Amino acid sequence: MLSKNEIKFIHSLALKKRRDSEGLFVAEGPKLVGELWGTFRCRSLYVEDGADLGFVPEGVVPEYVSHVLMERATLLTTPHCVLAVFEKPEDEEADNVSAVAESELCLALDDIQNPGNLGTIIRTADWMGIRRVFCSRGTADLYSPKVLQATMGSAARVKVSYTDLPAALKTCNAPVWGTFLDGENIFGAPLEPRGVIVIGNEGNGISKEVEQTVTRRLFIPPYPEGRTTVESLNAGIATAITLAAFRGRMYNEKTK
Repeated sequence: MLSKNEIKFIHSLALKKRRDSEGLFVAEGPKLVGELWGTFRCRSLYVEDGADLGFVPEGVVPEYVSHVLMERATLLTTPHCVLAVFEKPEDEEADNVSAVAESELCLALDDIQNPGNLGTIIRTADWMGIRRVFCSRGTADLYSPKVLQATMGSAARVKVSYTDLPAALKTCNAPVWGTFLDGENIFGAPLEPRGVIVIGNEGNGISKEVEQTVTRRLFIPPYPEGRTTVESLNAGIATAITLAAFRGRMYNEKTK
């Protein structure tokens, strides 16, 4: 069974500083835990009595507990029937933006603070074939419960790194793309299958420090152009539109 000390420890991992110091994080739900299983090393696995895991765990013996104990242990509003404690991986390539961007398209997130937005962006990146996401130090933590839930398991396939973003982008030899009101229409601008796409903060957009590293300014126009509309797009929506424009262009080039 789950002891009071174990539950207390699980709850402590809701805090970023504790996740960082322990090198651990919590994931909940059979789908999310199953998605993360092959990518992250599991330290502990708790399963509600009678629940179906949905996958076969290797190397870790599940500890079966009551629904009441799962309710006490959960970090979410609604408890799931599966809870796992995983180890955070070592990130030795956090500053290697240029090497990645010279051969493929990747994302750079400049202080994305809403957990739901970050999770949605990672999920969208996964769908669009983006394998690397580089985040500023001020971006929400991938390993927070809300972000992990919002990724729907995409954190297993998209490698997320935290770095000094302005410094990392300054040394980038590939194109650095950013969206601005004075940028070139993204649907007509020349786009490439490599480089870094910068997504700015929800309220302030791309910071001045990061803007100085941008080499290609783009603009997502409203339709039809010139009409009165909202001032800006949600960061997750802007990411989806931008990636769709890039991937659509790549598809059209291949089918010519």
